[in-house]
Amino acid sequence: MNSIKSFPDHTQCGRLEVHLVGGFSDDRQLSQKLTHQLLSEFDRQEDDIHLVTLCVTELNDREENENHFPIIYGIAVNIKTAEIYRASFPDRGPEEELRAARALTGGPMISIYDAKTEQLRIGPYSWMPFPHVDFWLQQDDKQILENLSTSPLAEPPHFVEHIRSTLMFLKKNPSPTNTLFPGNKALLYKKNEDGLWEKISSPRS
Repeated sequence: MNSIKSFPDHTQCGRLEVHLVGGFSDDRQLSQKLTHQLLSEFDRQEDDIHLVTLCVTELNDREENENHFPIIYGIAVNIKTAEIYRASFPDRGPEEELRAARALTGGPMISIYDAKTEQLRIGPYSWMPFPHVDFWLQQDDKQILENLSTSPLAEPPHFVEHIRSTLMFLKKNPSPTNTLFPGNKALLYKKNEDGLWEKISSPRS
């Protein structure tokens, strides 16, 4: 909301619309809790917000052999036509392991995209060494899935490989501030003419 309202002409660009998609009927009811938190937060906003799409929890749930799975794992938006469609993301953007490492060590969710500059701003981050990283790297796929996932049965096929890769990254970078962020500066990326993310130099402080 703050990002949208930071544009001086946001009030002339139409109404504020929300599309909520995701979650499913998981055993721990994490999706239900998150959905409730999101709806409550939007309800607390002073602005007039229009809920256009609601495809969450039970509405995004399918059952197979008595196990529950999401119907939709990801969506994308065509910003020229405003069309919303199901999507998968084989390319997860720059510095995937670095961003995943921050999340696995307990970093809160943040937005790394600056709409004004059209840049990704990543870091600088810091974290404590991941506990027992060697132990986790020695575990089989089943152990990683059961212990490092909130919904083991519903994870996409790449999940375990992604976690192993992130653990290896954490092992190599136990203290990232100096090694990954020279001068304690953010890593900046901007899309080039071909639509690919390209690293750019950080601004001088």
